Amino acid sequence: MSMNVFITGASSGIGAALAREFARRGATLGLMARRKENLEELIATLPNPERHHAYVCDVTDRDALIACAREFDKVVGGTDIAIANAGISVGVKTQYYEDLEVMEKVYKTNVFAMASTFHAFIEPMMERKRGTLVGIGSVAGIRGMPGTDAYCSSKSAVITYCESLRVEMKKHGIDVLTVSPGFVKTPLTDVNPYPMPFLVTADEFAQAAVRNILAKKTYSTVPWQMGFVSKLLRVLPNCVFDKVFGKRKQKPRNNEINRA
Repeated sequence: MSMNVFITGASSGIGAALAREFARRGATLGLMARRKENLEELIATLPNPERHHAYVCDVTDRDALIACAREFDKVVGGTDIAIANAGISVGVKTQYYEDLEVMEKVYKTNVFAMASTFHAFIEPMMERKRGTLVGIGSVAGIRGMPGTDAYCSSKSAVITYCESLRVEMKKHGIDVLTVSPGFVKTPLTDVNPYPMPFLVTADEFAQAAVRNILAKKTYSTVPWQMGFVSKLLRVLPNCVFDKVFGKRKQKPRNNEINRA
Protein backbone atom coordinates (compact mmCIF):
# COMPACT_ATOMS: atom_id res chain seq x y z
CA MET A 1 0.00 0.00 0.00
CA SER A 2 1.52 3.31 -1.08
CA MET A 3 0.40 6.05 1.28
CA ASN A 4 1.86 8.67 3.56
CA VAL A 5 0.57 8.76 7.14
CA PHE A 6 1.35 11.25 9.92
CA ILE A 7 0.62 10.25 13.55
CA THR A 8 0.99 12.27 16.76
CA GLY A 9 1.50 10.61 20.14
CA ALA A 10 3.25 7.82 18.26
CA SER A 11 5.86 6.61 20.74
CA SER A 12 3.65 4.23 22.74
CA GLY A 13 0.18 2.77 23.22
CA ILE A 14 -2.39 3.39 20.51
CA GLY A 15 -0.11 5.64 18.46
CA ALA A 16 2.67 3.06 18.25
CA ALA A 17 0.16 0.33 17.40
CA LEU A 18 -1.30 2.45 14.59
CA ALA A 19 2.23 3.00 13.30
CA ARG A 20 2.90 -0.74 13.28
CA GLU A 21 -0.34 -1.51 11.45
CA PHE A 22 0.10 1.17 8.77
CA ALA A 23 3.76 0.19 8.28
CA ARG A 24 2.70 -3.45 7.89
CA ARG A 25 0.42 -2.27 5.10
CA GLY A 26 3.32 -0.53 3.35
CA ALA A 27 2.76 3.09 4.39
CA THR A 28 5.46 5.72 4.80
CA LEU A 29 5.13 7.26 8.25
CA GLY A 30 5.76 10.57 9.96
CA LEU A 31 5.77 9.84 13.69
CA MET A 32 5.65 12.56 16.33
CA ALA A 33 6.21 12.27 20.07
CA ARG A 34 8.19 13.91 22.87
CA ARG A 35 10.56 10.98 23.47
CA LYS A 36 13.24 10.62 20.78
CA GLU A 37 14.56 7.28 22.05
CA ASN A 38 11.10 5.71 21.99
CA LEU A 39 10.45 6.91 18.45
CA GLU A 40 13.80 5.59 17.22
CA GLU A 41 13.23 2.24 18.91
CA LEU A 42 9.77 1.96 17.34
CA ILE A 43 10.96 2.87 13.85
CA ALA A 44 13.76 0.31 14.08
CA THR A 45 11.15 -2.44 14.51
CA LEU A 46 8.99 -1.36 11.54
CA PRO A 47 9.18 -2.70 7.99
CA ASN A 48 11.35 -0.44 5.79
CA PRO A 49 12.58 1.70 8.71
CA GLU A 50 14.57 3.94 6.36
CA ARG A 51 11.32 5.26 4.88
CA HIS A 52 9.88 6.57 8.14
CA HIS A 53 10.44 9.97 9.73
CA ALA A 54 10.69 10.81 13.45
CA TYR A 55 9.66 14.23 14.76
CA VAL A 56 10.47 15.04 18.37
CA CYS A 57 7.97 17.65 19.48
CA ASP A 58 5.56 18.48 22.28
CA VAL A 59 2.20 18.83 20.53
CA THR A 60 1.28 21.77 22.75
CA ASP A 61 4.03 23.75 20.99
CA ARG A 62 1.74 24.85 18.17
CA ASP A 63 4.29 26.39 15.81
CA ALA A 64 6.78 23.55 16.21
CA LEU A 65 4.06 20.97 15.56
CA ILE A 66 2.88 22.76 12.42
CA ALA A 67 6.45 23.14 11.15
CA CYS A 68 7.19 19.43 11.61
CA ALA A 69 3.92 18.38 9.99
CA ARG A 70 4.51 20.59 6.97
CA GLU A 71 8.07 19.33 6.65
CA PHE A 72 6.78 15.75 6.45
CA ASP A 73 4.13 16.78 3.93
CA LYS A 74 6.80 18.38 1.74
CA VAL A 75 9.35 15.58 2.05
CA VAL A 76 6.90 12.81 1.08
CA GLY A 77 5.10 14.82 -1.60
CA GLY A 78 1.76 14.99 0.18
CA THR A 79 0.15 13.41 3.24
CA ASP A 80 -2.74 11.03 2.65
CA ILE A 81 -3.80 10.51 6.28
CA ALA A 82 -3.09 12.68 9.33
CA ILE A 83 -4.01 11.16 12.70
CA ALA A 84 -4.24 13.39 15.79
CA ASN A 85 -3.75 10.78 18.48
CA ALA A 86 -1.74 12.51 21.23
CA GLY A 87 -3.71 12.58 24.46
CA ILE A 88 -3.63 12.94 28.23
CA SER A 89 -5.71 10.90 30.65
CA VAL A 90 -5.62 11.82 34.34
CA GLY A 91 -8.10 12.19 37.17
CA VAL A 92 -9.23 15.82 37.60
CA LYS A 93 -11.62 17.29 40.16
CA THR A 94 -12.74 20.87 39.74
CA GLN A 95 -12.92 21.56 43.50
CA TYR A 96 -9.11 21.43 43.74
CA TYR A 97 -7.42 24.63 42.58
CA GLU A 98 -4.28 22.80 41.43
CA ASP A 99 -6.40 20.62 39.14
CA LEU A 100 -7.45 23.64 37.08
CA GLU A 101 -3.96 23.81 35.59
CA VAL A 102 -4.06 20.08 34.88
CA MET A 103 -7.40 20.52 33.12
CA GLU A 104 -5.89 23.23 30.94
CA LYS A 105 -3.01 20.92 29.98
CA VAL A 106 -5.49 18.16 29.09
CA TYR A 107 -7.39 20.47 26.77
CA LYS A 108 -4.20 21.80 25.18
CA THR A 109 -3.13 18.26 24.33
CA ASN A 110 -6.42 16.52 23.60
CA VAL A 111 -8.25 19.30 21.77
CA PHE A 112 -6.11 22.27 20.77
CA ALA A 113 -3.19 20.14 19.53
CA MET A 114 -5.63 18.21 17.35
CA ALA A 115 -6.73 21.46 15.71
CA SER A 116 -3.08 22.46 15.22
CA THR A 117 -2.32 19.08 13.64
CA PHE A 118 -5.22 19.35 11.22
CA HIS A 119 -4.44 22.99 10.45
CA ALA A 120 -1.00 21.97 9.16
CA PHE A 121 -2.48 19.66 6.54
CA ILE A 122 -5.73 21.31 5.50
CA GLU A 123 -4.31 23.82 3.03
CA PRO A 124 -2.22 21.30 1.03
CA MET A 125 -5.08 18.80 1.12
CA MET A 126 -7.46 21.46 -0.17
CA GLU A 127 -5.05 22.16 -3.03
CA ARG A 128 -4.96 18.45 -3.92
CA LYS A 129 -8.71 18.09 -3.25
CA ARG A 130 -8.13 14.93 -1.25
CA GLY A 131 -6.88 13.72 2.09
CA THR A 132 -8.07 12.25 5.36
CA LEU A 133 -7.94 13.77 8.84
CA VAL A 134 -8.52 11.41 11.77
CA GLY A 135 -9.29 12.47 15.33
CA ILE A 136 -8.93 9.93 18.11
CA GLY A 137 -11.91 10.43 20.41
CA SER A 138 -13.15 8.11 23.14
CA VAL A 139 -16.34 6.53 24.41
CA ALA A 140 -15.57 8.63 27.50
CA GLY A 141 -16.76 11.60 25.47
CA ILE A 142 -20.34 10.25 25.40
CA ARG A 143 -21.19 10.73 29.08
CA GLY A 144 -19.27 12.48 31.85
CA MET A 145 -17.89 10.07 34.43
CA PRO A 146 -17.12 11.21 38.00
CA GLY A 147 -13.53 12.24 38.68
CA THR A 148 -12.63 12.65 35.01
CA ASP A 149 -13.89 16.20 34.50
CA ALA A 150 -11.10 17.03 32.06
CA TYR A 151 -10.78 13.82 30.05
CA CYS A 152 -14.46 13.17 29.40
CA SER A 153 -15.21 16.77 28.49
CA SER A 154 -12.14 17.06 26.25
CA LYS A 155 -13.09 13.91 24.34
CA SER A 156 -16.64 15.18 23.99
CA ALA A 157 -15.13 18.33 22.49
CA VAL A 158 -13.05 16.19 20.12
CA ILE A 159 -16.14 14.36 18.86
CA THR A 160 -18.13 17.51 18.15
CA TYR A 161 -15.09 19.34 16.77
CA CYS A 162 -14.43 16.58 14.25
CA GLU A 163 -18.09 16.54 13.29
CA SER A 164 -18.07 20.29 12.64
CA LEU A 165 -14.88 20.02 10.62
CA ARG A 166 -16.19 17.00 8.70
CA VAL A 167 -19.15 18.91 7.34
CA GLU A 168 -16.97 21.91 6.48
CA MET A 169 -14.23 19.93 4.72
CA LYS A 170 -16.51 17.70 2.64
CA LYS A 171 -16.81 20.27 -0.12
CA HIS A 172 -13.02 20.40 -0.39
CA GLY A 173 -12.66 16.65 -0.92
CA ILE A 174 -11.21 16.10 2.58
CA ASP A 175 -12.58 13.32 4.77
CA VAL A 176 -12.69 13.93 8.52
CA LEU A 177 -13.09 10.77 10.57
CA THR A 178 -13.52 10.10 14.28
CA VAL A 179 -12.33 6.88 15.89
CA SER A 180 -13.46 6.43 19.49
CA PRO A 181 -11.62 3.75 21.45
CA GLY A 182 -13.34 1.86 24.20
CA PHE A 183 -11.00 0.32 26.75
CA VAL A 184 -7.57 -0.32 25.24
CA LYS A 185 -4.75 -1.79 27.32
CA THR A 186 -2.09 0.94 27.41
CA PRO A 187 -0.09 2.75 30.13
CA LEU A 188 -2.96 5.27 30.26
CA THR A 189 -5.54 2.64 31.23
CA ASP A 190 -3.31 0.46 33.41
CA VAL A 191 -4.00 2.82 36.34
CA ASN A 192 -7.79 2.61 36.02
CA PRO A 193 -9.23 1.20 39.28
CA TYR A 194 -12.55 0.13 37.74
CA PRO A 195 -13.74 -2.71 35.48
CA MET A 196 -12.98 -2.25 31.77
CA PRO A 197 -15.42 -4.31 29.68
CA PHE A 198 -14.39 -5.52 26.22
CA LEU A 199 -10.75 -4.58 26.90
CA VAL A 200 -8.57 -5.01 23.79
CA THR A 201 -4.84 -4.75 23.19
CA ALA A 202 -3.42 -1.74 21.38
CA ASP A 203 -2.62 -3.90 18.35
CA GLU A 204 -6.17 -5.29 18.24
CA PHE A 205 -7.47 -1.74 18.38
CA ALA A 206 -5.12 -0.61 15.61
CA GLN A 207 -6.13 -3.40 13.23
CA ALA A 208 -9.81 -2.50 13.51
CA ALA A 209 -9.19 1.25 13.52
CA VAL A 210 -7.08 1.15 10.35
CA ARG A 211 -9.76 -0.89 8.58
CA ASN A 212 -12.32 1.74 9.53
CA ILE A 213 -10.04 4.59 8.47
CA LEU A 214 -9.34 3.05 5.08
CA ALA A 215 -13.09 2.41 4.66
CA LYS A 216 -13.57 6.12 5.51
CA LYS A 217 -16.14 5.49 8.22
CA THR A 218 -17.03 8.92 9.52
CA TYR A 219 -17.48 7.68 13.09
CA SER A 220 -16.48 4.34 14.53
CA THR A 221 -16.04 2.79 17.95
CA VAL A 222 -13.40 0.15 18.65
CA PRO A 223 -14.14 -2.47 19.82
CA TRP A 224 -17.53 -2.44 18.17
CA GLN A 225 -19.22 -3.83 21.29
CA MET A 226 -18.48 -0.55 23.09
CA GLY A 227 -20.46 1.20 20.38
CA PHE A 228 -23.62 -0.44 21.72
CA VAL A 229 -22.63 0.43 25.29
CA SER A 230 -22.05 4.08 24.35
CA LYS A 231 -25.43 4.28 22.59
CA LEU A 232 -27.10 2.87 25.70
CA LEU A 233 -25.30 5.37 27.92
CA ARG A 234 -26.36 8.21 25.65
CA VAL A 235 -30.08 7.49 26.15
CA LEU A 236 -29.89 6.48 29.81
CA PRO A 237 -32.00 8.89 31.92
CA ASN A 238 -29.95 11.13 34.20
CA CYS A 239 -31.54 9.73 37.34
CA VAL A 240 -30.50 6.19 36.37
CA PHE A 241 -27.06 7.24 35.11
CA ASP A 242 -26.30 9.16 38.32
CA LYS A 243 -27.31 6.24 40.51
CA VAL A 244 -25.35 3.66 38.54
CA PHE A 245 -22.12 5.62 38.21
CA GLY A 246 -22.23 7.77 41.34
CA LYS A 247 -20.26 5.23 43.37
CA ARG A 248 -17.89 4.18 40.58
CA LYS A 249 -14.21 4.04 41.48
CA GLN A 250 -12.28 6.94 39.98
CA LYS A 251 -9.05 7.44 38.08
CA PRO A 252 -6.33 8.72 40.44
CA ARG A 253 -5.53 12.41 40.66
CA ASN A 254 -1.85 13.22 40.42
CA ASN A 255 0.51 15.91 39.26
CA GLU A 256 2.38 13.56 36.97
CA ILE A 257 0.59 13.86 33.64
CA ASN A 258 0.16 10.64 31.66
CA ARG A 259 0.37 11.46 27.98
CA ALA A 260 0.08 9.19 24.94
